[in-house]
Amino acid sequence: MIRTFCAAFFGMSLFAVSAATAQDIRIQTAQGEMTTASNPSNVVALDIAAIDTLSALGVSLAGVPDKVYVDYLGDLNAATVGTLFEPNMEAIANLTPDLIIAGGRSAAKVQPLSKIAPTLDMTIGEDTIADARVNIATYGALFGKQDEAAELKASLEVQLDTAKSAATGKGKALILMTNGPKVSAYGRGSRFGWIHTALDLPEAFENLNPEVHGDAVSFEFIAEVNPDWLIVVDRSVAIGEAASAHTTLDNPLVAGTTAAQKDQIIYLSAAPLYIAGGGYTSLSTTLAELTTAFSK
Repeated sequence: MIRTFCAAFFGMSLFAVSAATAQDIRIQTAQGEMTTASNPSNVVALDIAAIDTLSALGVSLAGVPDKVYVDYLGDLNAATVGTLFEPNMEAIANLTPDLIIAGGRSAAKVQPLSKIAPTLDMTIGEDTIADARVNIATYGALFGKQDEAAELKASLEVQLDTAKSAATGKGKALILMTNGPKVSAYGRGSRFGWIHTALDLPEAFENLNPEVHGDAVSFEFIAEVNPDWLIVVDRSVAIGEAASAHTTLDNPLVAGTTAAQKDQIIYLSAAPLYIAGGGYTSLSTTLAELTTAFSK
């Protein structure tokens, strides 16, 4: 779902929040518009992309999931309130939050969470970059950090332009996610498809399934597609298990591709992209890695 703004922000005709009263603002969430109090001081955040961007803005949180998986969010100084998929309702209620921010893996819990405190579903949709921009603006207005949000937004635009420039004319890419011995491919419209759209990076194979789990593919498929670049996400690493992508892709069929022959296989930092996808620092991490790889 792509959320749109309703007033001017960052000099654009896009704005996710507008004044409802002197104290309240209207926010467009993934489940519709909500009105909530501005500048909440006691906030529980359950979505890692949201925690990522809030942390980049300097927003302190009262409660977060017990595992956030990404190293740069390792010191949040917040109480733990269940898992990404199963929030601990009692622990959250005990914190008496002013606001709960859910999304992604916790989106299904928005209704029961709303019985504890106003709950926003800030799920990042298929247009990752557009929703990331919206969320930066939303959080900036919600927490009175408009200047910080403007700085993040400007920085993100520079990073996008730099990565796009580095990828221009470098050939076609195939995005893969390994999960142990299993391999899935992702194209435009998928959870990783923003890499193609934001960078104008041509797909080595078009019309892949845009569903969250991608298209299960074989090594024969990879060899037949013969991409100039392979962009790889190791799910095992993302969820804290032993790395397996290099082993999985270490076979003659993959080795024969142009990507392998030209040393153009990019192993991205998995946890930021897979767990915190759409968060500001997540996007910055991925864009920096892609820029470095395409600039060789």
